[in-house]
Amino acid sequence: MTGVTDSSYGWNRDRDYHKGPVIMRRSRVPTETADQRLLDRRQSSDWVHTDPWRVMRITSEFVEGFGALAELGPAVSVFGSARTKPDDPVYALGVEVGRAVVEAGYAVITGGGPGAMEAANKGALHAGGTSVGLGIELPFEAGLNEYVDLGVNFRYFFARKTMFIKYATGFIVLPGGLGTLDELFEAVTLVQTGKVTSFPIVLLGTAYWGPLLAWLRDTCVEHGTISPKDLDLFILTDSVQEAVQAIVAANGTQDRRP
Repeated sequence: MTGVTDSSYGWNRDRDYHKGPVIMRRSRVPTETADQRLLDRRQSSDWVHTDPWRVMRITSEFVEGFGALAELGPAVSVFGSARTKPDDPVYALGVEVGRAVVEAGYAVITGGGPGAMEAANKGALHAGGTSVGLGIELPFEAGLNEYVDLGVNFRYFFARKTMFIKYATGFIVLPGGLGTLDELFEAVTLVQTGKVTSFPIVLLGTAYWGPLLAWLRDTCVEHGTISPKDLDLFILTDSVQEAVQAIVAANGTQDRRP
């Protein structure tokens, strides 16, 4: 089947687009998302009548997410770029992360998409662990990757991000773009402000993440917009073992690896 492809992500418009239980393809794929409709200030005053019903849909997403993940057990959220190709060294790193997290006794949670997320799910599944994907409604989405064995699709980013935080005992962040940065800084902000119990936030890849931490130190700290101790919220490493051990140590659990 031939279709329209977004070359940045490798997404094909002829692939299944999931909107709740409904599957759409080709011309039926919507050009805007539920988040976009909710946040669009240019819409007419009809929102006064429709938004209360939207609240019910939002509530249902939280109920579905909580219900699906309530008995998941200890888990680690792994973030990274959807654009990472299978022949990229970061993809291999993601597979190693997924495997190591499972061997340490945790489930793996990702955004369920392609790239680095797929790699972590693949590593988790092949290691015999629980591989979770939390998908999001996006135009021309690829759907959940084939290595997810427990998946939940969300319409709203904020509901999805709540699940990443609530059910994770730590974060491992592979190289990624704006979506990864969004998830990273949301987690850091929640820890820094005391909104959640502190948990490890590991940046995997010193060459990639080092310049970001240098900017935070040399610009943000220098200007007084963050505290020097805020940098202690990050763990920067190139070692998958060190990343997993940081999470194991913080949670007081026993690593099951030989």
